[in-house]
Amino acid sequence: MGGSRIGRRKPAKGRAEAARQGRPPEVAWTFLTNHAHVLLCIAREPEVRMRDVATLVGITERAVQRIVSELEEAGYLERIRHGRRNRYEVRTSLPLRHPVEGHQRISGLIDFVFGRQERDGRGH
Repeated sequence: MGGSRIGRRKPAKGRAEAARQGRPPEVAWTFLTNHAHVLLCIAREPEVRMRDVATLVGITERAVQRIVSELEEAGYLERIRHGRRNRYEVRTSLPLRHPVEGHQRISGLIDFVFGRQERDGRGH
């Protein structure tokens, strides 16, 4: 077969290296956006550090900060200052933004990914 490597997955060695370094394995594409991933990380742990979100999502801390700002501007997150730390509250009653899924709420996304018990157990 052809010698082109376009569209092929990274070799297993790269995924193993990412795991050893505590990073999630790199994938060619995902079903959810970085905005959704950041929102889900915050929904799971409202006092999570942006550095930790960056590691989990696989993007830079600066990108996480930009996404958090956009989510705040759109009303999906509220930042509550606790001393030197931030705590975030996710507005779970708001709809998803794209017309295809706009009939669903943020709570449905969280339930889908984490399950209802985790969302209810965290008081969201």
